Amino acid sequence: MPVTLLYVGLIGLLMMVLSMRVIRARRSEGQSLGAGDSAMLERRIRAQGNLAEYGPLGLIALMVLEFNGLSAPFLHGLGALLVAGRVMHGWALSFTDGNAIGRTGGMVLTLSMLGISSLTCLRLFFAG
Repeated sequence: MPVTLLYVGLIGLLMMVLSMRVIRARRSEGQSLGAGDSAMLERRIRAQGNLAEYGPLGLIALMVLEFNGLSAPFLHGLGALLVAGRVMHGWALSFTDGNAIGRTGGMVLTLSMLGISSLTCLRLFFAG
């Protein structure tokens, strides 16, 4: 069973949760576009947007590495970093008033996954 399937599913569900929170906040604030003066809506929009910015690259990297035959445990480790990082960051922005530990920790995990994946891709490329 392809490992990437699991992480695409998890990131997709997280995007649904964050999107629903934006929709609810837009309705309660009466704001159909942008955030207006609502800091809460701005945080929720950024949580959703941040996932849309970082999630696809992480999933593409995971898929490319899987197609190149990397081991399932290694891929699960990368997938877990991505999902944990995006959940922490999304929670910090969308469910709190901007929890700095969650935001920072989420970015550290996400950027670690992207860094490890990128370096592994380059190693594979140059190794032939």
